[in-house]
Amino acid sequence: MSNLTNKKIPSGLDPWNTLRAHTDARIGLGRVGDGLPTERLLEFQMAHARARDSVHMAFEPGGVRDQLDGLDHTILDVHSAAPDRPTYLQRPDLGRLLDEDSVAALGKYAGDYDVAFILADGLSARATHDHAANTLKLILDHLGESWSVAPITLATQSRVGLGDEIGAALGAKLTVMLIGERPGLSSADSLGCYLTWGPRRGRSNADRNCVSNIRPAGLTPEKAAKKIAYLMVESRKMGLSGVALKDNSSNPELIEG
Repeated sequence: MSNLTNKKIPSGLDPWNTLRAHTDARIGLGRVGDGLPTERLLEFQMAHARARDSVHMAFEPGGVRDQLDGLDHTILDVHSAAPDRPTYLQRPDLGRLLDEDSVAALGKYAGDYDVAFILADGLSARATHDHAANTLKLILDHLGESWSVAPITLATQSRVGLGDEIGAALGAKLTVMLIGERPGLSSADSLGCYLTWGPRRGRSNADRNCVSNIRPAGLTPEKAAKKIAYLMVESRKMGLSGVALKDNSSNPELIEG
């Protein structure tokens, strides 16, 4: 057995290649002596470096704002109470609170809105840079004209809970936050979406619906936008979100025409 696993298999003859074509998961890595084959070790180190870069990458709201050019919505920049990236990573609680300037800025636009969209860096600014604006545009296309939309906010050093503060400050019935997910070794650019009905401080994750792994190699922005729009319509109709709101978007018979 050991002779088989220690033997270097030419890449063209590796029987795992057929399965690797269908997944980013690390399967059939093989073994050389007590370690990994050099090719697999280098792949792991590259993936780890990409994940670390995503976590520490600075959010550039100006670039996301440029991608949203053409939308007929006010766009605001807000910041959490975490003043910098090191503090953000060490104090998750501060990432869930707005700083004083952001509270004042949002107060000027307080109203009575159906939904507030928030594009936030989270733990992968790269994901937000690459996919958030496109996903938001696709969601808006699905929603049509019947929704009153609050100013779109671009949130820096943000955790998911910051959406509760923003939604409450704006007077939105529902918040939809598009935020960079914690990078994995095969998904450093994964975007997550959190929907919360009745946003206010103290909401728990059980009060939210999450659509995750939004990226071209995962759940494509096109499919994600359709699912998110479905959940938004159901959330508004039922006046709730979280564990009580089920995703039946894949069952056409349960979707109203």
